[in-house]
Amino acid sequence: MFTGIITDIGTIRSVTRAGDTRFEIVTSYDLATVDLGASIACNGCCLTVIEKGKDWFAIQASAETLSKTTLGQWTQGTRINLERALKIGDELGGHIVSGHVDGLGEILSITPEGGSQRFSFRVPDALARFIAPKGSVAIDGTSLTVNEVEGNKFGVNIIPHTQAVTTWGTMVEGQRVNIEIDMLARYVARLTEYKPT
Repeated sequence: MFTGIITDIGTIRSVTRAGDTRFEIVTSYDLATVDLGASIACNGCCLTVIEKGKDWFAIQASAETLSKTTLGQWTQGTRINLERALKIGDELGGHIVSGHVDGLGEILSITPEGGSQRFSFRVPDALARFIAPKGSVAIDGTSLTVNEVEGNKFGVNIIPHTQAVTTWGTMVEGQRVNIEIDMLARYVARLTEYKPT
């Protein structure tokens, strides 16, 4: 489990495509404190550390993961948001995030608004019903508050601090992003649609 509070920006140092795809990611994390088998959210995807060095760790992604997320677009030099798994007693600064990406969204527009940037997104219709004004959504692993919703489009504001400590400061219109809907919205929808037999 994660909170959607990004704690490092990693850089892809190598990509090996053979069966599953292996990514090596450079990080500023103290990897002496990261066990093999640990989970790290990489642009919102919960992935398992399978090898590590002094300043890098490796993860593997299946074809299923590549098809449902932006990982298939990662190349050497790609910068990604990182978050280590939540520990009992840690501050819950964002919202509960599982690291299980529900689908891809697209950045439609980026508009300056004061010191912030207003981002507008489009998501698949199947995900749109889970996104509500003032609700939470995780985008590329970042816990964000939804401002407004219209059909399958919604907007969020990204403050300067978030732009500086995540990859949001370099995002561009047309870019695809990983979307994880709020877990509470998922279960409320399931409860309302379930009809016992």
